[in-house]
This record gives sequence, C-alpha cells and structure tokens, in this order.
Amino acid sequence: MKARGSVFKYGDNVDTDVIIPARYLNIADPVELATHCMEDIDTEFVKNVKKGDIMVATKNFGCGSSREHAPQVIRDNGISCVIASSFARIFYRSSINIGLPIMESEEAANAISAGDEVEVDFDTGIITDITTGEQFQAAAFPPFLQNIIRAGGLLKSLKEREG
Repeated sequence: MKARGSVFKYGDNVDTDVIIPARYLNIADPVELATHCMEDIDTEFVKNVKKGDIMVATKNFGCGSSREHAPQVIRDNGISCVIASSFARIFYRSSINIGLPIMESEEAANAISAGDEVEVDFDTGIITDITTGEQFQAAAFPPFLQNIIRAGGLLKSLKEREG
C-alpha cells in the first residue's frame, strides 16, 4: 500500500483545536465540517488540498483534546498520510481507528518541505521525497493495521470480517 502527493507542512504542537476549531463541532455534516480544517493556521488549505496530498508536521501533532473530528476532517479533505516527528497518543490511535495513515519519522518531518512531492510505502515504512531524492525510514504498518486503513477505519474493517 502506497501514498503519493504534494506536501502541506506545519510545525510543532498543531493541536486538535487548530486542526478543527471547536466552534465548528456543532456541524453534523462531515463535508461541511471538513471545510474548516486547518483554517486558523492555513486559510488556503481547503482551497488547495488535492486527493492524495500529504501533511507533514514536526513534534506533538494532534495534541489537545481527544476528538476524532481532527483526523476525520484531515482524511475527508483527501490527505492520504500524515508524517510527523511525533503524535499525541490519542490522535495516533484515533487516526488508525478512522483509517487515516500516519507515520512517525523525525528525519522526514524535519527534511521535507512544503510543496515537495512525497511517496510513502506503508509495507516497508520508506518515505521518499521525490523532489529531493532523499529517503527516510519509518516503522512499517503491520498487516492488521493496513487492513484497518484499507477498509476506511476500524468499524468498517470489523464489518468486512463479519459480512
């Protein structure tokens, strides 16, 4: 399983309230909710993101509250993978639960620039910055996590097994 796209780059401590501000959490329609993703730090994000693009950040991405809305709006905007130096643990697990692939690699997070073309191989954990030719190693996803992500999340994965 692979992802390839253009990079949106952010810094340290991007919290869930920046990813999806709490003032919008009363919106029930996921499509409308996703239109507010990252707007407090990147007003052009939803206008410029394309299906398959990749989000890169440095330390402690997804800190803050435990709301699953944060990884959900990232995925609903077409982001195929988030790469960061580190993730808040609850955000990490919520991302897997809703089918958003995330990779931890401090080297990749520090070296990759906004606008770079990046490819991620989830089987091997190799992150390739196509723009610069650099490669980085992250932990590969074990098959059971790949199945959850491929299915679009944990609940969908469980339904596939039962059905």
